[in-house]
Amino acid sequence: MLHGSADKSLFPQVWNRFVCAWKGVRAAYREEQSFRIQLTAAGAVSLAGLIVGLSQTEWLFIVTAIGLVLSLELLNTMIEKTLDLLHPTQHERVKFIKDVSAAAVLIASLASVIVGLIIFVRHVL
Repeated sequence: MLHGSADKSLFPQVWNRFVCAWKGVRAAYREEQSFRIQLTAAGAVSLAGLIVGLSQTEWLFIVTAIGLVLSLELLNTMIEKTLDLLHPTQHERVKFIKDVSAAAVLIASLASVIVGLIIFVRHVL
């Protein structure tokens, strides 16, 4: 552990980074419909998990899947906004990058649905 003045300045730096990151989440929520939809789905899945009483292991899979999808959606948004800023006109390579970025979110979302089905079906049937 750090001693002296170094550890006193560490907390404000970490806190400021957290604040900036949280502002990014809020901005994505305000501006990105896909993020709002995925966050709503995450909330619904979490509520369903509480209702059916998921095990600790099941929660680990659910939380990981939710975190993966939401993180990839934020990265996809960042990539799209950056490309729009750098190359405002349509370009074939930009379209390719955006499509592949969106595909990463799609694949994670589909995998998360499969994880959810594997976990929830045994609780519902």
